[in-house]
Amino acid sequence: FLKKLPTEGAHVIQGPGENAGVVDIGDGLAAVFKMESHNHPSFIEPYQGAATGVGGILRDIFTMGARPIALLDSLRFGPLDQPRNRYLLSGVVAGIAGYGNCIGVPTVGGEVSFNEIYNHNPLVNVFCLGIARADRIFRGRASGVGNPVIYIGSKTGRDGIHGATMASDSFDECSESKRPTVQVGDPFTEKLLLEACLELMEQDLLVGLQDMGAAGLTSSSCEMASRAGTGIELELANVPRREPGMTPYEVLLSESQERMLLVAKPGREGDVLDICKKWDVDAAVIGRVTNDGLLRVKEQGAVVAEVPARALTEDAPTYERPAEAPAYQDFLQSLQLELI
Repeated sequence: FLKKLPTEGAHVIQGPGENAGVVDIGDGLAAVFKMESHNHPSFIEPYQGAATGVGGILRDIFTMGARPIALLDSLRFGPLDQPRNRYLLSGVVAGIAGYGNCIGVPTVGGEVSFNEIYNHNPLVNVFCLGIARADRIFRGRASGVGNPVIYIGSKTGRDGIHGATMASDSFDECSESKRPTVQVGDPFTEKLLLEACLELMEQDLLVGLQDMGAAGLTSSSCEMASRAGTGIELELANVPRREPGMTPYEVLLSESQERMLLVAKPGREGDVLDICKKWDVDAAVIGRVTNDGLLRVKEQGAVVAEVPARALTEDAPTYERPAEAPAYQDFLQSLQLELI
């Protein structure tokens, strides 16, 4: 349905397919914006679910080269006469406010509604707006064969593994066991990551960059390679970790927050690492861009995974869900409005 909406225009700099939309607002400036949901994590762990939703949408904005300036939210909960719904409301509101306040981006407005249909499925939607120079929009593309691939941000842990899978599950009051799949946010680290990324872009050191969101390192590397028509080779032994004994599977699927994947210009690795050190942000060169279209993953030099990047992005199977016209549709279409 979304593909049927118009996405092009004289002022549209970037439509669907990137981390955020970009519209020219004149005077050499562009508005960069996006809305995203974090419904299921917020049902399981409302504070962290909502907080990391804010963190993720902020990263999508500054990944494009924009400084985030405002947040909005649209929330739906079940009736407040039920204790669980009151718990969800207070946790979600606190999570949104807490993360935004710590990173210095205000929540300037929002709306909330209550209905019993949301008893076991609260909706937590967050919108972020940023401002960028219209001629300096960055995209999540791994261009330039041989260019270094650099990891920056928080160290990788086991939090959030299978978080993306969990978002497609159905939940009930017994979903407490799924709390470990909810990511844990650190807005103070994200503030440092924000400033480091904006300086890296201002210094013209980067070819592209991508937030490590759902599926973490796997999705970010495949998305960047697929958009550019290239491949990426990763060496997991170089990935900063905060937990010992992590398997390649865990490192690839971790959804630890406040992490970015960069593709730097050739020979500029040292400059990138120096700026990250200045902002006290962990950084390491973990791979390179290749020309074979594959995501190739190594651990201590041994290949542990190899898959076409497009197989996990554009060429992934598409769901064909069963659908039929509702019984009342023919009746409604037969009505003559001028007689009503």
